[in-house]
Amino acid sequence: MTLTLWTDISPLSRPLRAPTTASPHVLIIGGGVTGLTTAWVLLDRGYRVTVVSSRWVNAENRLTSQIAGALWEYPPAVCGQHTDAVSLGHSKKWVMTGYHIFDALAGMPEISTASGIRMLPSTFFFPVAVESDPAQDRKLKEIMASGVRGFRRGAELIEERRCDPAHGVADAYELLAPVIDTDQAMEWLTNLVASKGARYVTDNVTGDLLHLEDSLRARFNVDVIVNCTGLGAETLAGDATVYPIRGGLIRAINDGVDFPKGEAALTITADAFHSTNEIIRTLEIIFLVPRNDNILLIGGITEPHESTLDLRLDSPIIKRMRARCESLLPGLEKARLDPVYPLAQGLRPFRGQNVRVERELRRVGSRVVHSYGHGGSGWSLSFGCAGDVAKLVEDSLAGVPAISTRVAVGGR
Repeated sequence: MTLTLWTDISPLSRPLRAPTTASPHVLIIGGGVTGLTTAWVLLDRGYRVTVVSSRWVNAENRLTSQIAGALWEYPPAVCGQHTDAVSLGHSKKWVMTGYHIFDALAGMPEISTASGIRMLPSTFFFPVAVESDPAQDRKLKEIMASGVRGFRRGAELIEERRCDPAHGVADAYELLAPVIDTDQAMEWLTNLVASKGARYVTDNVTGDLLHLEDSLRARFNVDVIVNCTGLGAETLAGDATVYPIRGGLIRAINDGVDFPKGEAALTITADAFHSTNEIIRTLEIIFLVPRNDNILLIGGITEPHESTLDLRLDSPIIKRMRARCESLLPGLEKARLDPVYPLAQGLRPFRGQNVRVERELRRVGSRVVHSYGHGGSGWSLSFGCAGDVAKLVEDSLAGVPAISTRVAVGGR
């Protein structure tokens, strides 16, 4: 189900459709961006909502949604690993729903300031003409036709963005993209959902929902359960294909004192690794994103199946990451790092067939809906997935038989 701001959801503190005591009650497990945007959509549709999570947004022990780079991207995203054709088809629709909602939110100065959501130029670089690689050329044409704003194409972007051609870049394109200050946005989102009437419960739900569904529905007096637990879905959904990809980002002071202030996102994407072009396949990720008016994110890395968070600024993979970013953008080597929070690291929640937005299929009549496996694109996918979850919740309540979304792309 495609969402539109003001028609389907509102950034105001009251729900678009006020619930009654007879309104269906939904339990959402997970307090990250996926869970909270799902709660927002359901609240504005008149549902009663309870969100249960073991942790909430905070500045000390940040959620994955806070650590995320949170640059909107057309799939496959910068960190790659999105190779399932069915999921990719879903995701192209989902991210455009998010694009238009984030664009609308960023266009309201008061909301933009409060939420940390902005639209900035986002530039993608390539070592050869994009047309020379079929996969990259196809993605370029899809982006041009998608409805994004501010699209530009040309090698002149390399000089305009102060990049060094000696790094090996020869072609580029650019678009206006949502860029999100995740600490600020998660705080705003948490407060907004609460103001619309959500009840928050701090608890750690463990075990397989196949066996927990009845007891959870009775305990919370709910009609439907939505699983938005990221890596926790390995247990809650009984999904052995869920796995982490470790990521890391250096945080530099972006005040224009030590190097020219970064005012555009600069990226070389990991989907180039899957290219048919030998030159493109040799590239590694570059991810330079102005987080807010004071911080520039420097990244990135992808380490599949690595679940320990023990990276340091002197870790070899982090040093290589920083060196290649400095190679692309001269002057960056002079950057001062954020003295309080210089290195962000977290685990992207992937799964074998990528994103899953689907009803529980292991039990006939189950009222469990799953939304997980968003990988490194949780923010980009959030609103699109939430819209489809709302439709699946509606179907579940109506007694419509569950079907695999491997068959019905994007819901019905």
